[in-house]
Amino acid sequence: MRPPDRCSWWLGVALLALAALPASAQRRGRERGERIRIAPGLEADFSVNNVPYDGRVTFVRLRYTPERMGYGGGGGYFGGINYQWDHDYPRADTHLMTMLRELTTFATNTTGTDILAVDDPELMKHPVAYLVEAGFWTMTDDEVVHLRNYLLKGGFLIFDDFIGPYPWYNLTRQLQRVLPDGRPVQLDASHPIFHSFFEINELNHRHPYAGTPSQFWGIFEDNDPAKRLLMIINRDNDIGESWEWSDSGYIPIDLSDEAYKLGVNYMVYAATH
Repeated sequence: MRPPDRCSWWLGVALLALAALPASAQRRGRERGERIRIAPGLEADFSVNNVPYDGRVTFVRLRYTPERMGYGGGGGYFGGINYQWDHDYPRADTHLMTMLRELTTFATNTTGTDILAVDDPELMKHPVAYLVEAGFWTMTDDEVVHLRNYLLKGGFLIFDDFIGPYPWYNLTRQLQRVLPDGRPVQLDASHPIFHSFFEINELNHRHPYAGTPSQFWGIFEDNDPAKRLLMIINRDNDIGESWEWSDSGYIPIDLSDEAYKLGVNYMVYAATH
């Protein structure tokens, strides 16, 4: 299942597949409207194209009610709708699925992604879920229970797109509600997740536009490093940004390469552990 050593060459081929993806397919996630609750008493139209489950690997993005205090409660970004959990949607999502299809034997859905609430029963059908902007992340008590069950039954979480001390504080506070005994630990390059497909031997990553050194953290099942990793936390990083703009010329090729290597490894690790 591993690619040849010339992994950057293979990534280049897959990037050509991204460039060939019709613009209509890249926008398809915003063709249909759905009323989504984004804060207590506040709803808005958000175009969602959740796809029916058919056994293929589908990118799942978790939505939540954003906290309006503390971290700042908002701020625009490149014309996005600014619910916080929607950052880089849908291009980052479909681009990673296209890359996974081109590089592995996984059957992936590249025409739509799923936006799910934490307590949506559909979440249990998917092995991996992605959540961004941890500084704004909040959960109801019911969502806490559902997320705990998801993780303990084999689910895997990817946390991405946050920087600074407050998001880290809020992330660990929320995780403590989900896994009261769970202890986040910093990972080094020896962990199997960095070797599940591509061989990533150094973790000298930086935030793509802030330049801050990144770290990789996780929580293990039973806090035992020999057991399954329940989540990966891209601390002070934003690999989704590199996925989103990888076909545009805005992001350097080497940065996109590294982001895709991480994303593919995460998906393969989750599917095999």
